Amino acid sequence: MTDLKVELLPGLTLANPVLTASGTFGYGREYSPYIDISSLGAVVTKGLSLAPRAGNPGVRITETACGMLNAIGLENIGIERFLKEELPFLRDSGAVVVVNFFGNSQAEYAELAARLDGVDGIAALEINISCPNVKAGGIQFGTDPGSAAELVGAVRAKTSLPLITKLSPNVTDIVTMARAVVEAGSDALSLINTLLGMAVDLQTGRPVLGNLTGGLSGPAIKPVALRMVYQVVQALPEIPVIGIGGIVCAEDALEFLLLGARAVQIGTANFIDPRTAIAVIAGMDKFLSARGYEKVTDFIGTLKPGR
Repeated sequence: MTDLKVELLPGLTLANPVLTASGTFGYGREYSPYIDISSLGAVVTKGLSLAPRAGNPGVRITETACGMLNAIGLENIGIERFLKEELPFLRDSGAVVVVNFFGNSQAEYAELAARLDGVDGIAALEINISCPNVKAGGIQFGTDPGSAAELVGAVRAKTSLPLITKLSPNVTDIVTMARAVVEAGSDALSLINTLLGMAVDLQTGRPVLGNLTGGLSGPAIKPVALRMVYQVVQALPEIPVIGIGGIVCAEDALEFLLLGARAVQIGTANFIDPRTAIAVIAGMDKFLSARGYEKVTDFIGTLKPGR
């Protein structure tokens, strides 16, 4: 068997490089009847805000060719209920926990980071910057390098926990965004978040989603995700990168590791088969063992030069 352990960050070693993607795995409890969540590299929670959110009205999910669109609207139970009701379960399960969080202002992000800092059972924070900055006319933090850097800096000042920034693909230059948040204090990067998309119904002549637009995920976005992960790894080789986008099998995950990602997150595939992450871990071991790799770290970043 191949040793699948990876040191994501100093002091944060994972049993394997397979994590779940925020928003696709609930708070971990929902999937516990189907898999041993402690066997995952880490559970990344559904995004948390200061107060509970009901999310968007109307149709919130629709299938697309090789993927899906979602406009959930970041529905969640809020930080207080999470700490009281869900974190104790996660602690008892033995799972490594990464808390994803978001806000609509820099002050909200900073307050959440302070509230989560030093809480027993939380291994790292993942900051979702694909949210509108209400004080800047609604522009997403994640599409403006200056706003993103300022936000990450404010969060960094409030927590000593390892900080992972989840990058939006809806930008012209992903490397500029990556460099901005790293210089502001992000310890690692996860990418990509969903691509902005839309679906229409010819029979009704209306948009399918109640929110009009939503986030595109699934196998359709994997080529974009691979390209962006490659660019960021090449530009910032010392920064740990977690690859996300269209992973449904071990081979998909291994493609991201080949590019230099230190870990991956499984998202949309969890809705198809709740055991996908476990199957990816097993398939990864089988693939690497068959090729004589003693450690997964010997495989990471071994992409050969182009033709």
